Amino acid sequence: MEQQEYFFAVDLGATSGRTIIGSISDATLNTQHSTIALEEVTRFPNNLIEQGGHYYWDIHALYFEMIRGLKEVARRGLRIKSIGIDTWGVDFVFIGHDGAILRNPRAYRDPITFEAMDHYLSHVVSRREVYDVTGIQFMHFNSLFQLYAMQREKNSALENAAKILFVPDALSWMLTGQEVCEYTIASTSQLLDPRTKELDERLLASIGLKRELFGPMVQPGTVIGTLTEEVQRLTGLGPVPVIAVAGHDTGSAVAAVPAKDKHFAYLSSGTWSLMGIETKDAIISDLSYERNFTNEGGIEGTTRFLKNICGMWLYERCRLEWPEEVRRLSHPELQGSAMSVEPFRSIINPDDDCFAAPKSMIGAIQQYCRDTQQPVPETPAEICRCIFDSLALRYKQVFEWLKEFASMTDAQQGDMSVLHIIGGGSLNKYLNQFTANSTGATVLAGPQECTALGNIMMQAKAAGIVTDIWQMRALIAASTDMVKYEPQDKDAWDKAYEKYLAIVGKKS
Repeated sequence: MEQQEYFFAVDLGATSGRTIIGSISDATLNTQHSTIALEEVTRFPNNLIEQGGHYYWDIHALYFEMIRGLKEVARRGLRIKSIGIDTWGVDFVFIGHDGAILRNPRAYRDPITFEAMDHYLSHVVSRREVYDVTGIQFMHFNSLFQLYAMQREKNSALENAAKILFVPDALSWMLTGQEVCEYTIASTSQLLDPRTKELDERLLASIGLKRELFGPMVQPGTVIGTLTEEVQRLTGLGPVPVIAVAGHDTGSAVAAVPAKDKHFAYLSSGTWSLMGIETKDAIISDLSYERNFTNEGGIEGTTRFLKNICGMWLYERCRLEWPEEVRRLSHPELQGSAMSVEPFRSIINPDDDCFAAPKSMIGAIQQYCRDTQQPVPETPAEICRCIFDSLALRYKQVFEWLKEFASMTDAQQGDMSVLHIIGGGSLNKYLNQFTANSTGATVLAGPQECTALGNIMMQAKAAGIVTDIWQMRALIAASTDMVKYEPQDKDAWDKAYEKYLAIVGKKS
């Protein structure tokens, strides 16, 4: 008789969240016949709250939605083996000495962080010193700069905090009463030294904090605790274990890349594009500093060496500005119309500062083209084609850098010829083909649900169903379909890349 094991994943993004049941069939140790399936139980908005000039997350609403999903599991009589939670990075929750949450947590989009990074790096610890300790890409909303800004404003929640828990750890605490600091989520903070795999005491002291304010560091796969009696009563479940999965959603996604061996790069494609490689150790050097690459924690002691790229943010913002008759078109219809437009007519650097938060994304793209003496895209099709061409060329630039870093640190990975595209963007057939064309790599697109799959599979590892990351990936590969894209039109894309580099140089 086929054995079935059930796991419960909470997957939270910056705009919405879901609870998901992952079921693994024929779930016996080292089986070669297991398959994994996902079923969405609940979906809900994650609302950004603006009040008093600040932005907050509603942490109690997220807790309520976890409980609602668990109630549904109990109603259906499913015997879940464990629970895992992944979220976006950098944000955190303050817990008071009485065990209560000290107001809703600030959101990373809070404007207080805009000036904090430059002030900290100019007056407290230098940019190079911070990078040499953490190996993290500089972004103004990193936890280090959020906490520094709160210290400067004499934030009352910070001043009265007994514990500081990153968002997935805070939600696990709400379910179990146990305080931990999960490694992958802590690695996004720009407070962690990837060599020691601990929060750095000097950086903490620079913002007036001590290590004991944070929970004990735990690695993915650790049992945090079991549901409290209160949560058991609210949900109708028993003492189900809560597992520390890769709490950072990208950490869970990369853990689920269905690669066969280490000769690969990945592109987690969505609003942000995160392109990287998986390495044994952090890469912290003059070159990684100059190119602003980041070293984030992965499972089994690995490092996610990657670069954040603007991604489909450009397209999404333009779509909001286009007339209603354009917005009514499906994505395939709109993107298909862009394929009839002259290629490489207008090229931008997607990561230019002017695209970070413009009042008008269309206006910003058009002004960039004027500033670089290019034809100005006017129609939605022209703008869409400009974005897709430019993203693919930016991907080539970062892919070439990754190959260079890989060859310097790990000779076995230097010949990587496969790029796995995961996440929502794996469904974008036009951009996937362009990415294969530009990079010269074989692109394997899918699965779309890598974050949830990584969450579930870390729980399965904790349960002993799989033994390591490669068994996880083999099971995922056997359970999902990938679409292959081979490079085309090499000469045209090589010439376009020369044009891209010349344009980027003009604007730098």
